[in-house]
Amino acid sequence: MALIARTAAPPLDDGVTLDPTRPLRITHVRGPLTLAVVSIAWMRARDEADRAAIQARHLSAEEAARAAELPVPKRRVEWTAGRLALKHGVSAYLRRHGGGHVHTRDVRVDPVPRGIRAGKPTVNAPVEVGLTHSGDLAVAACGPRTLGIDLERTRQVPRALAELLAPTAPNCPLLATMPLSLRWACKEAVLKHFGFGLRVDTREVELTAWRADGRFSWRPGPGLRRYAPTANAARLDSWAREVDGYSLALVWS
Repeated sequence: MALIARTAAPPLDDGVTLDPTRPLRITHVRGPLTLAVVSIAWMRARDEADRAAIQARHLSAEEAARAAELPVPKRRVEWTAGRLALKHGVSAYLRRHGGGHVHTRDVRVDPVPRGIRAGKPTVNAPVEVGLTHSGDLAVAACGPRTLGIDLERTRQVPRALAELLAPTAPNCPLLATMPLSLRWACKEAVLKHFGFGLRVDTREVELTAWRADGRFSWRPGPGLRRYAPTANAARLDSWAREVDGYSLALVWS
Protein backbone atom coordinates (compact mmCIF):
# COMPACT_ATOMS: atom_id res chain seq x y z
CA MET A 1 0.00 0.00 0.00
CA ALA A 2 1.41 3.40 -0.96
CA LEU A 3 1.80 5.90 1.83
CA ILE A 4 0.16 9.28 1.26
CA ALA A 5 1.99 12.23 2.76
CA ARG A 6 -0.30 14.58 4.62
CA THR A 7 -0.03 18.18 3.57
CA ALA A 8 1.26 20.34 6.40
CA ALA A 9 -1.36 22.69 7.78
CA PRO A 10 -0.66 26.34 6.98
CA PRO A 11 -0.31 29.02 9.66
CA LEU A 12 -3.43 30.96 10.52
CA ASP A 13 -2.37 34.01 8.51
CA ASP A 14 -2.22 31.92 5.34
CA GLY A 15 -5.16 29.62 5.96
CA VAL A 16 -8.15 31.67 7.08
CA THR A 17 -10.67 32.96 4.53
CA LEU A 18 -14.09 34.38 5.36
CA ASP A 19 -16.27 34.35 2.24
CA PRO A 20 -20.08 34.64 2.62
CA THR A 21 -20.57 33.47 -0.99
CA ARG A 22 -19.23 30.00 -0.11
CA PRO A 23 -21.73 27.76 1.73
CA LEU A 24 -18.99 25.90 3.61
CA ARG A 25 -15.24 26.18 3.93
CA ILE A 26 -13.08 23.81 5.99
CA THR A 27 -9.54 24.91 6.85
CA HIS A 28 -6.90 22.98 8.80
CA VAL A 29 -4.31 25.26 10.34
CA ARG A 30 -1.35 24.79 12.59
CA GLY A 31 -2.23 24.20 16.21
CA PRO A 32 -3.56 21.73 15.22
CA LEU A 33 -6.88 23.44 14.65
CA THR A 34 -9.73 22.97 12.20
CA LEU A 35 -11.99 25.89 11.28
CA ALA A 36 -15.38 25.40 9.65
CA VAL A 37 -17.01 28.51 8.17
CA VAL A 38 -20.70 28.32 7.22
CA SER A 39 -22.34 31.17 5.33
CA ILE A 40 -25.42 32.45 7.12
CA ALA A 41 -26.06 34.62 4.05
CA TRP A 42 -26.18 31.54 1.83
CA MET A 43 -28.48 29.75 4.27
CA ARG A 44 -30.73 32.79 4.47
CA ALA A 45 -31.10 32.84 0.67
CA ARG A 46 -32.38 29.23 0.53
CA ASP A 47 -36.11 28.58 0.48
CA GLU A 48 -37.81 26.54 3.20
CA ALA A 49 -37.62 23.32 1.17
CA ASP A 50 -33.86 23.68 0.69
CA ARG A 51 -33.28 24.41 4.36
CA ALA A 52 -35.42 21.44 5.36
CA ALA A 53 -33.36 19.18 3.09
CA ILE A 54 -30.12 20.48 4.62
CA GLN A 55 -31.45 19.88 8.12
CA ALA A 56 -32.57 16.35 7.22
CA ARG A 57 -29.07 15.57 5.93
CA HIS A 58 -27.08 16.96 8.83
CA LEU A 59 -29.27 17.45 11.93
CA SER A 60 -30.78 14.83 14.19
CA ALA A 61 -34.56 14.77 14.57
CA GLU A 62 -34.15 16.41 17.98
CA GLU A 63 -32.02 19.20 16.55
CA ALA A 64 -34.41 19.82 13.67
CA ALA A 65 -37.26 20.08 16.19
CA ARG A 66 -35.22 22.53 18.28
CA ALA A 67 -34.59 24.71 15.22
CA ALA A 68 -38.29 24.68 14.35
CA GLU A 69 -39.14 25.92 17.87
CA LEU A 70 -37.18 29.15 17.40
CA PRO A 71 -39.83 31.77 16.58
CA VAL A 72 -37.62 34.34 14.84
CA PRO A 73 -36.53 33.25 11.32
CA LYS A 74 -33.21 35.15 11.58
CA ARG A 75 -32.32 33.37 14.79
CA ARG A 76 -33.40 30.01 13.32
CA VAL A 77 -31.02 30.41 10.37
CA GLU A 78 -28.14 31.51 12.62
CA TRP A 79 -28.70 28.60 14.99
CA THR A 80 -28.77 26.10 12.12
CA ALA A 81 -25.63 27.59 10.56
CA GLY A 82 -23.83 27.32 13.89
CA ARG A 83 -24.81 23.67 14.29
CA LEU A 84 -23.63 22.92 10.75
CA ALA A 85 -20.29 24.63 11.40
CA LEU A 86 -19.71 22.58 14.55
CA LYS A 87 -20.70 19.30 12.94
CA HIS A 88 -18.67 19.80 9.77
CA GLY A 89 -15.70 21.01 11.80
CA VAL A 90 -15.72 18.00 14.12
CA SER A 91 -16.19 15.55 11.25
CA ALA A 92 -13.30 17.10 9.27
CA TYR A 93 -11.02 17.26 12.31
CA LEU A 94 -11.56 13.58 13.11
CA ARG A 95 -10.89 12.52 9.52
CA ARG A 96 -7.65 14.49 9.44
CA HIS A 97 -6.38 13.27 12.80
CA GLY A 98 -7.18 9.57 12.53
CA GLY A 99 -10.59 9.55 14.16
CA GLY A 100 -12.28 7.88 11.19
CA HIS A 101 -15.27 9.03 9.20
CA VAL A 102 -18.08 10.40 11.38
CA HIS A 103 -21.22 11.58 9.61
CA THR A 104 -22.32 15.07 10.56
CA ARG A 105 -25.71 13.72 11.69
CA ASP A 106 -23.91 11.59 14.27
CA VAL A 107 -22.04 14.52 15.79
CA ARG A 108 -24.07 15.47 18.83
CA VAL A 109 -23.78 19.02 20.14
CA ASP A 110 -24.80 19.66 23.75
CA PRO A 111 -24.46 23.02 25.50
CA VAL A 112 -23.35 23.05 29.12
CA PRO A 113 -26.76 23.18 30.86
CA ARG A 114 -26.13 25.44 33.85
CA GLY A 115 -23.66 27.46 35.85
CA ILE A 116 -21.24 30.14 34.71
CA ARG A 117 -20.30 28.01 31.68
CA ALA A 118 -23.92 27.49 30.59
CA GLY A 119 -24.27 27.46 26.83
CA LYS A 120 -20.67 26.47 26.05
CA PRO A 121 -20.89 23.84 23.28
CA THR A 122 -19.57 20.31 23.81
CA VAL A 123 -19.62 17.37 21.41
CA ASN A 124 -19.67 13.57 21.65
CA ALA A 125 -16.13 13.22 20.30
CA PRO A 126 -12.58 13.55 21.72
CA VAL A 127 -12.25 17.14 20.54
CA GLU A 128 -12.85 20.56 22.03
CA VAL A 129 -14.96 23.08 20.14
CA GLY A 130 -15.81 26.76 20.07
CA LEU A 131 -18.45 28.63 18.10
CA THR A 132 -19.05 32.22 17.07
CA HIS A 133 -21.17 34.05 14.54
CA SER A 134 -21.43 37.60 13.31
CA GLY A 135 -22.93 39.23 10.25
CA ASP A 136 -23.12 36.68 7.45
CA LEU A 137 -20.93 33.94 8.93
CA ALA A 138 -20.83 31.23 11.57
CA VAL A 139 -17.38 29.89 12.46
CA ALA A 140 -16.56 26.80 14.52
CA ALA A 141 -13.09 25.92 15.77
CA CYS A 142 -12.04 22.39 16.76
CA GLY A 143 -8.86 21.27 18.49
CA PRO A 144 -7.44 18.71 20.91
CA ARG A 145 -7.67 21.01 23.92
CA THR A 146 -9.78 23.86 25.25
CA LEU A 147 -10.16 26.85 22.95
CA GLY A 148 -12.03 30.10 22.50
CA ILE A 149 -13.02 31.91 19.32
CA ASP A 150 -14.79 35.16 18.57
CA LEU A 151 -15.83 36.83 15.33
CA GLU A 152 -16.95 40.43 15.03
CA ARG A 153 -17.91 42.27 11.87
CA THR A 154 -15.41 45.12 11.69
CA ARG A 155 -17.32 48.34 12.39
CA GLN A 156 -17.15 51.64 14.19
CA VAL A 157 -17.87 51.07 17.85
CA PRO A 158 -19.81 53.44 20.16
CA ARG A 159 -17.75 56.02 22.03
CA ALA A 160 -18.38 54.45 25.43
CA LEU A 161 -17.15 51.08 24.16
CA ALA A 162 -14.16 52.72 22.49
CA GLU A 163 -13.13 54.19 25.83
CA LEU A 164 -13.50 50.76 27.44
CA LEU A 165 -11.27 49.21 24.78
CA ALA A 166 -8.51 51.84 24.96
CA PRO A 167 -5.13 50.07 25.37
CA THR A 168 -3.32 50.41 28.68
CA ALA A 169 0.07 49.00 27.61
CA PRO A 170 2.30 51.96 26.62
CA ASN A 171 5.27 49.67 25.85
CA CYS A 172 3.52 48.03 22.88
CA PRO A 173 2.98 50.57 20.07
CA LEU A 174 1.49 47.88 17.80
CA LEU A 175 -1.32 47.28 20.30
CA ALA A 176 -2.36 50.93 19.91
CA THR A 177 -2.96 50.24 16.21
CA MET A 178 -5.19 47.22 16.82
CA PRO A 179 -8.74 47.96 15.55
CA LEU A 180 -11.31 48.32 18.31
CA SER A 181 -13.48 45.46 17.01
CA LEU A 182 -10.42 43.21 17.09
CA ARG A 183 -9.65 44.20 20.68
CA TRP A 184 -13.18 43.21 21.63
CA ALA A 185 -12.83 39.88 19.78
CA CYS A 186 -9.59 39.16 21.67
CA LYS A 187 -11.20 39.77 25.04
CA GLU A 188 -14.23 37.65 24.25
CA ALA A 189 -12.11 34.81 22.81
CA VAL A 190 -10.20 34.67 26.11
CA LEU A 191 -13.43 34.53 28.11
CA LYS A 192 -14.85 31.88 25.78
CA HIS A 193 -11.71 29.80 26.23
CA PHE A 194 -12.63 29.48 29.89
CA GLY A 195 -16.28 28.88 28.99
CA PHE A 196 -17.55 32.08 30.60
CA GLY A 197 -18.34 34.28 27.62
CA LEU A 198 -19.78 37.62 28.63
CA ARG A 199 -20.86 36.34 32.04
CA VAL A 200 -17.50 37.75 33.12
CA ASP A 201 -16.83 41.43 32.41
CA THR A 202 -14.51 42.01 29.44
CA ARG A 203 -12.58 44.47 31.61
CA GLU A 204 -11.25 41.39 33.42
CA VAL A 205 -9.11 40.71 30.32
CA GLU A 206 -6.43 43.38 29.86
CA LEU A 207 -4.65 43.25 26.51
CA THR A 208 -0.90 43.82 26.97
CA ALA A 209 0.67 43.16 23.56
CA TRP A 210 -0.03 42.39 19.91
CA ARG A 211 2.72 41.08 17.68
CA ALA A 212 3.33 41.21 13.95
CA ASP A 213 2.53 37.50 13.59
CA GLY A 214 -0.94 38.03 15.10
CA ARG A 215 -0.21 36.67 18.55
CA PHE A 216 -1.55 38.75 21.42
CA SER A 217 -0.92 38.79 25.16
CA TRP A 218 -3.28 39.58 27.99
CA ARG A 219 -3.47 39.75 31.76
CA PRO A 220 -6.38 38.39 33.86
CA GLY A 221 -8.11 40.68 36.34
CA PRO A 222 -9.18 39.61 39.85
CA GLY A 223 -12.73 38.85 38.71
CA LEU A 224 -11.50 36.39 36.10
CA ARG A 225 -9.05 34.83 38.53
CA ARG A 226 -11.90 34.26 40.96
CA TYR A 227 -13.49 31.83 38.48
CA ALA A 228 -10.27 30.64 36.81
CA PRO A 229 -7.46 30.80 39.42
CA THR A 230 -4.90 29.30 37.02
CA ALA A 231 -5.61 31.74 34.16
CA ASN A 232 -2.27 32.49 32.55
CA ALA A 233 -1.74 33.87 29.05
CA ALA A 234 1.77 32.39 28.92
CA ARG A 235 0.28 28.89 28.84
CA LEU A 236 -1.94 29.60 25.86
CA ASP A 237 -1.52 30.30 22.16
CA SER A 238 -3.40 33.18 20.60
CA TRP A 239 -3.98 34.87 17.26
CA ALA A 240 -5.98 37.89 16.11
CA ARG A 241 -6.41 39.46 12.69
CA GLU A 242 -8.80 41.44 10.53
CA VAL A 243 -9.89 39.04 7.77
CA ASP A 244 -12.19 39.95 4.87
CA GLY A 245 -14.04 42.67 6.75
CA TYR A 246 -14.27 40.76 10.04
CA SER A 247 -12.26 40.72 13.26
CA LEU A 248 -11.33 37.17 14.27
CA ALA A 249 -9.54 36.05 17.45
CA LEU A 250 -8.55 32.60 18.68
CA VAL A 251 -7.17 31.38 21.98
CA TRP A 252 -6.20 27.73 22.50
CA SER A 253 -4.30 25.48 24.88
